[in-house]
Amino acid sequence: MTAKDTASSRDAGAPGYLRLGVNVDHVATIRNARGGAHPDPVTAALIASRAGADGITAHLREDRRHIRDDDITRIREAIDKPLNFEMAATAEMLEIALRHRPNAACIVPEKREEITTEGGLDVAGQKDRLRDMVSALREAKIRVSLFIEADFRQLDAAAGLGADIVEIHTGRYCEETGSARQDELERIRKGVIHAHGLGLECHAGHGLGYETVGPVAAIPELVELNIGHFLIGEAVMNGLEHAVRAMRAHMDQARYQASSTT
Repeated sequence: MTAKDTASSRDAGAPGYLRLGVNVDHVATIRNARGGAHPDPVTAALIASRAGADGITAHLREDRRHIRDDDITRIREAIDKPLNFEMAATAEMLEIALRHRPNAACIVPEKREEITTEGGLDVAGQKDRLRDMVSALREAKIRVSLFIEADFRQLDAAAGLGADIVEIHTGRYCEETGSARQDELERIRKGVIHAHGLGLECHAGHGLGYETVGPVAAIPELVELNIGHFLIGEAVMNGLEHAVRAMRAHMDQARYQASSTT
């Protein structure tokens, strides 16, 4: 493959193109630790879009620990890329999703005491609870995604509910090492193939970083990866030098201008 071929294969819409959804939740986490408005997840969403993100993901949790209601409003208005609205299976979140009409609503398991999403949604065990919610979202022309494990029973249940998308949980794969990681990768691969055979669009995400993304990205039936925490951490570390240099320049310029007028 030539360099030209490689570049064209990365074009959005090209056969085999893998979309990237960037989750901006943890920009809001940093903001909320201090209060105020900085750093702004909306600005992060715009930067991610310019840098090559194909969509933006934001999880509005029940306790509003990171993304807040007004963030969803502002992100929806600011970006020209699809918004993937992550939500718990509650009446409150359904009402918010129906009001904002994101491109997709990804229903995720949510426990107040967890630090981050732990594992996939038990679709098979909650079919009766989820059925009306899935129907309401689809009637509003919102694509429905279910965040689940690569388990055939859960995937079959997702298809039975009429979901458009499944997002396969990759957290355990990222946490494991050696042969255990390979076993998890194989489980994900088989799950994706099974979901694809059911007519479900297949996404994946949770915990992916530079070291772990390659083998998952290579699964041809996957069409989108959603990545957030790792990217925000990398931005903090690898963007710090630029920020410090810019601050130094602002300070020096101010002192220079002040001394020039005295």
